[in-house]
Amino acid sequence: MFKRVVRQSKFRHVFGQAVKNDQCYDDIRVSRVTWDSAFCAVNPKFVAIIVEASGGGAFMVLPLHKSGRIDKAYPTVCGHTGPVLDIDWCPHNDHVIASGSEDCTVMVWQIPENGLVTSMSEPVVMLEGHSKRVGIVTWHPTARNILLSAGCDNVVIVWNVGTGEAMITLEDMHPDIIFSACWNRNGSLICTACKDKKVRVIDPRKEEIIAEKDKAHEGARPMRAIFLSDGKVFTTGFSRMSERQLGLWDPENMEEPVSVHEMDTSNGVLLPFYDPDTNVVYLCGKGDSSIRYFEITDEAPFVHYLNTFTTKEPQRGMGYMPKRGLDVNKCEIARFYKLHERKCEPIIMTVPRKSDLFQDDLYPDTAGPDAPLEAEEWFEGKNGEPVLISLKHGYIPGKNRDLKVVKKNILDNKMSKNTENTAPASYNHRNQTKLEEVLKEIKSLRELVSSQEKRIAKLEEQLSKMDI
Repeated sequence: MFKRVVRQSKFRHVFGQAVKNDQCYDDIRVSRVTWDSAFCAVNPKFVAIIVEASGGGAFMVLPLHKSGRIDKAYPTVCGHTGPVLDIDWCPHNDHVIASGSEDCTVMVWQIPENGLVTSMSEPVVMLEGHSKRVGIVTWHPTARNILLSAGCDNVVIVWNVGTGEAMITLEDMHPDIIFSACWNRNGSLICTACKDKKVRVIDPRKEEIIAEKDKAHEGARPMRAIFLSDGKVFTTGFSRMSERQLGLWDPENMEEPVSVHEMDTSNGVLLPFYDPDTNVVYLCGKGDSSIRYFEITDEAPFVHYLNTFTTKEPQRGMGYMPKRGLDVNKCEIARFYKLHERKCEPIIMTVPRKSDLFQDDLYPDTAGPDAPLEAEEWFEGKNGEPVLISLKHGYIPGKNRDLKVVKKNILDNKMSKNTENTAPASYNHRNQTKLEEVLKEIKSLRELVSSQEKRIAKLEEQLSKMDI
């Protein structure tokens, strides 16, 4: 039988291209902290970059169009007292960003409509609960105002940002530093990679480990683990011989990997960026000068190498644009923001097509900015799949999207720490009884005051008679 030698794939010819110099963000002092996070976070409105800061930690937030040389005096977000280690934009509100720092706190910030005019040092809410530095922050994909943080105290905390409370604390699951934490597609599970060389799949609401794999990668250097849209887990790590590896695992059976590939002997940690719409994983090594990409399918060997984009300069960090921020007219399927020592350079990945029409096969409906669940519903046990939107006419951000929130939301009305108005629906009954109690108390106080007034009047009368 005739056997096809080259596997057919519409992503085989994806090519990357760095933008021209005038579209880069220049003269930025990128952070030198030795922590293996991406140092950059991007959404359709802003690019945020962790920068060097004297006497504390800071990150810069630039509107996407503000390319060119950035003034040294450009305002920063600078409320942390220690270096910032990780930042993440909220998927449901393009103006809200969370940051984790060496000062053991997580802070949530609301960026003004057109970016920063002055430096910002007051967060909307400060989340305190970790006893050591916080190296990972990641938002829940489908429930509004839920944030996960993981610290060097080996603890994972799930926060309700709307009330500023730590709702779930996973304390005894990780005996060592957590290298990565990732939600699955609907946010019902998380997977973590730990220094003890184990990859764990955890149900945070039941606070139990569903599956774990010991020595997923045998090397001592940091691992990364992410969920794919079909529920499988994709990992990057190092072999015993210090070769970089990538692995694919099925949580139903973690004993044997679905697939493991050796790559090279470089020592930079591989940061995986995943596109659930096309099932393509991009691997960016810290200190590498390349981005490799792979397609994941149901046929062996399951992880198919596509190509490598190489530049001359090594990367200090990398930001990955959500699908709704891409230019569909140019068949752009991914955009990276590569951090050099002094600048941020966008890299555009496109699939060459002759037609100018919208390419349905490249752009299936993607996760939009609307959250299917409120925080309280998720904590009560509900799950929701991402609300999908079509990119046929490009993504147009809703102007007053925040006003659609039915429940009052600490992030939307910019309240600082006053959470009295953020009462969830589940507490309405309790609030009603409290109100009745308060009203009763007020009534009895009134009665007490009027009886005291009468008594005072009587005593005054007696006193006046005695004077006579």
